[in-house]
Amino acid sequence: MNNKKVLSYVYDLASILLTAVLVVSIIFTFIFKVSTVSGESMENTLSNGDSLIITAVTGEIKYGDVVVISQPNGYDKVLIKRVIATGGQTVSFNRFDNSVLVDGKKLDEPYIKEPMRFLYSMNETYEVPEGMLFVMGDNRNESADSRDREIGLIDERYVVGKVIYRLGDTHIFNSDFTSSQE
Repeated sequence: MNNKKVLSYVYDLASILLTAVLVVSIIFTFIFKVSTVSGESMENTLSNGDSLIITAVTGEIKYGDVVVISQPNGYDKVLIKRVIATGGQTVSFNRFDNSVLVDGKKLDEPYIKEPMRFLYSMNETYEVPEGMLFVMGDNRNESADSRDREIGLIDERYVVGKVIYRLGDTHIFNSDFTSSQE
């Protein structure tokens, strides 16, 4: 090989690598982000230390979405929680079976770790204004969430993104973010 061919080959290889790095950087800056779970509030769905891919563009937020929230709170932490209700809905709690009701209908929640203990400091009913979200952790008894005065309702503008994939999984999560593994 002569020097021109070697230089051409090196230039082509460098161009391809630089383009690949640039494309990946753009994708993970504007379309997807990576976040890490800190704490046990989303067990058994997510565990402390799990790495997640989230959408940078949230689109419509709905019940069941697991979201990353940057809203300032009393714990000074970014939160990862499940959306229970959106603007215009009412959340209430049944003290007798410790269930969650949205607009008077009991939620079917196969993703929770264990039945929620009713705390007497909780309100029995929450009206969710437009543009706000009521969120809870799947590990209800160890979760600081919208029931907690330090967090409260979440302004949709503070949702960083929706969780779409847990790194290391062999399967994508379905819409209610429960593993589709056998």
